[in-house]
Amino acid sequence: MTQTPTSREKLKTALVSPDYFSPFGNKLIQSGYIDKEDLKKALAEVRKTKQPLLKVLEQITHKALSPELVRQYKQHQLFELKILYGVDCVDPDAEDIPCEQMCELIDSLIGINICRNRKVLPLRRVEGEPPTIVVAMVNPDDLHALDDLNKILRSKGLNLQRIVITEEDYDRLLQEYYKLEQAKKQKEEELKKQQEMQKMADVSDIMEDLDQNLEETQEETSDADLSANDANQAPIIKLVNKILIKALQEKASDIHVEPQETYLRVRLRKDGVLREYFRLPKHITTAVVARFKIMADLDIAERRLPQDGRIRRVFQGRNVDFRVNTLPSRYGEKVCLRILDNSATQLGLDFLITDKEILAKVREISRRPFGLILVTGPTGSGKSTTLYSILAERNEPGVNISTAEDPIEYALEGITQVQVIREKGMDFASILRAFLRQDPDIILVGETRDKETAKTAIEAALTGHLVLTTLHTNDAAGAIARLDEMGIEPFMISGALLGVLAQRLLRRVCTECRIPYTPSREELARFGLSSWGNQSLTFYRANVLSGEALQKAQAEGTVCPKCGGAGYKGRVGVYEFMVVTESIQKLINQGATTDMIKEKAVEEGMVTMLAYALNLVREGYTTLEEVERVVLTDSGLEAELKAKRKSSLTCRGCGAQLQPEWLDCPYCMTPRFSD
Repeated sequence: MTQTPTSREKLKTALVSPDYFSPFGNKLIQSGYIDKEDLKKALAEVRKTKQPLLKVLEQITHKALSPELVRQYKQHQLFELKILYGVDCVDPDAEDIPCEQMCELIDSLIGINICRNRKVLPLRRVEGEPPTIVVAMVNPDDLHALDDLNKILRSKGLNLQRIVITEEDYDRLLQEYYKLEQAKKQKEEELKKQQEMQKMADVSDIMEDLDQNLEETQEETSDADLSANDANQAPIIKLVNKILIKALQEKASDIHVEPQETYLRVRLRKDGVLREYFRLPKHITTAVVARFKIMADLDIAERRLPQDGRIRRVFQGRNVDFRVNTLPSRYGEKVCLRILDNSATQLGLDFLITDKEILAKVREISRRPFGLILVTGPTGSGKSTTLYSILAERNEPGVNISTAEDPIEYALEGITQVQVIREKGMDFASILRAFLRQDPDIILVGETRDKETAKTAIEAALTGHLVLTTLHTNDAAGAIARLDEMGIEPFMISGALLGVLAQRLLRRVCTECRIPYTPSREELARFGLSSWGNQSLTFYRANVLSGEALQKAQAEGTVCPKCGGAGYKGRVGVYEFMVVTESIQKLINQGATTDMIKEKAVEEGMVTMLAYALNLVREGYTTLEEVERVVLTDSGLEAELKAKRKSSLTCRGCGAQLQPEWLDCPYCMTPRFSD
């Protein structure tokens, strides 16, 4: 039994027939615009060259179609496409296309390269369960285009709805996208210029006088008050004071004065992240650098070698120190200042360590009469603050404490603090040897960099002194390998070492504007977790505003008063404390690897930095984004997760044996990790 062809099949057959005239073709003949023979030639040319029919007709007849005929052609064309492909059609002339939403979908979902190569355009998002993306396609039956679209949309949990569009309308909408993108770029450039002008406006009152007077002759005493409003000060002095005051007001930790090719950039490091605050004219670079050198008592004539100095100033009634370093660079000398503000730092382990068990262990170890305690982490991770906090808690009239530092960052009353002066032969090792003749109970060594310092420190620990020092390693277990690399014998390490405290600093999420959300299972799995038992998890994201959004919020007065749109305010420590037990001492003596030592420490109850950081996320201190930025990117975390899995092969719920790759118990569904 033969089946009757459908309308779609009939149309497909007719379209490839050279004798087929559409209703629009018949209307062209009836209107006298073209005859049958010329129309056949035009249709053949369209099939051969793939040019638009209207363009071919105008080439053959040398006459333009009337607007009425153009509208009729468009209607017939859309009708044919709808029948041909069996999907709805879109006519941008008859309905309003949300071009801004189209641009947003292209930028965030379906890239412009796919749109251009596959001749598709995402027009709008239709809310539902799940949401649907309406995509206009020149050829809705293009299998390659459908594969690409389905890959993208399914991964985002979205459905695809096809509609057909003429090639002319597709090209027109694509050009509209390019125009909107160009306008967006121009707007961003204007915003950038406005931001640069704003940076200049902060010091505009000072900059007016700079061209008239670039020489400053006024000297200041070391304890002078910081002020940028003294009318008697030279412009450069006022400008430099303004930079220092801004850094102190923003509670920054570092100031970077960086000459660029066409300008002088001033950046401040706030909560561990650098941000640009001032952009100054290039021609004042030499004068600004010279001013910093004069304040730090450095040689202003020496521009080819790095120099180190120190500035002390009074700000709001308190003494503030700046550690200064100059460095010759391509476009001039760069100046970097580390801010040492004693009054802004609260010393005490309970201000730093939020985990009560780790806090108790650190305090117990620091009360030992002798031995070596190491604090490890990268530069700027708060190691010195931790050491000073331990000293502050042990600082009693009956305890003799001596420190060797480079430089002395905080002045502690009742403690003997010695500055390293290498030019005069006073390095860490020589100061340590002198300490041993001063009857010390506790010795702090600012940094252990070489074998001589490490060996002297360990010998002091073995002869009845408590020694505190720092190392640069990624984690606690890595400190053993670092000492081994310095040439220290394993039996000396195991005999002297009491514990290793590794640490990092994470930005605290702003408690005023943070955004609560429930993490997905996939998001937790990236950190080696499936859930926190049966608890309902509420995590937080930082409400970070930047660029146009920040400027708009500032204009409307809706920017967060606490963080100013940064999303973060202050920092919180992440710690990993490894106590050197008898089993770890045996591993050290056997020359075990860092991974083996770490696995044993985890088995004995060490809370890793990753676990500590995730607890901070759960308690609302920080975000998963910060954990990923600071902690998860460290090397050795794969070994950490391996150690966690190895130490938890028994289900906490039913006692069943678990496979290393299982996150949940398959028998009782108890999460294996509840960090």
